Amino acid sequence: MKYKITIEYLGSNLSGWQKQKSAPSVQEKIEDAIYILTKERVEVVGAGRTDAGVHAYAQVAHFSISKELECYKLKASLNYFLRFCSIVIIECVKISEQFHARFSAKKRHYLYKILNRDTMSILDKDFKYWIKTPLSIQNMQKAAQFFIGTHNFNAFRASGCQAKSPIRTIDEVKIIVQDITNINIYIIAESFLQRMVRKIVGSLIMVGKNKCSFNKIPNIISSQDKSKTGPTAPATGLYLLKIDY
Repeated sequence: MKYKITIEYLGSNLSGWQKQKSAPSVQEKIEDAIYILTKERVEVVGAGRTDAGVHAYAQVAHFSISKELECYKLKASLNYFLRFCSIVIIECVKISEQFHARFSAKKRHYLYKILNRDTMSILDKDFKYWIKTPLSIQNMQKAAQFFIGTHNFNAFRASGCQAKSPIRTIDEVKIIVQDITNINIYIIAESFLQRMVRKIVGSLIMVGKNKCSFNKIPNIISSQDKSKTGPTAPATGLYLLKIDY
């Protein structure tokens, strides 16, 4: 029986979604919980391979087990075994064999949170990127529009990115100021390159700090040169918000 699960997690103490030899991952913890429950070693396939430190409101994954279990029981049991892992299953449904968490996804929504004030926050230090320098939101919003559309994003991917093509289509980049100090950046696309969201955010911050003019962004994109982008924004402020199917 194949199941689709929606997962919320704090990435602060995890090595990301994908299993790593040296540190615990979200995938590993869920697979271990399934094994404890069913005594079956299965692969849990996620929609987004979030990096170490990245959080998720609604990561989606699928897995198959030989037994058919009621979804509410499966969800409750997995959450019991995950209770100390900063991971919770918020939804569990039976799904067709044709469904694939990664390849069936139509859109991926990411959110990046910035705290822009002169003092850091003790409460939010693991959940928002603190920037002391006042940011020019207007210039950041102008720069954001240049990322929308289909482009070669080679300059905005990690050096070790294994994607065959750097061509991606971004549907939306939206910057919303919640109040004077809290800035949310929303980025939506069908798929992303490794570190792409954080590199785009880093370049928007570079513009916001007036270290680069907003109208230079098209040149940076077309250059395909990683050295011309802003510093990669830290994982702390990044959230996988939701997946559309």
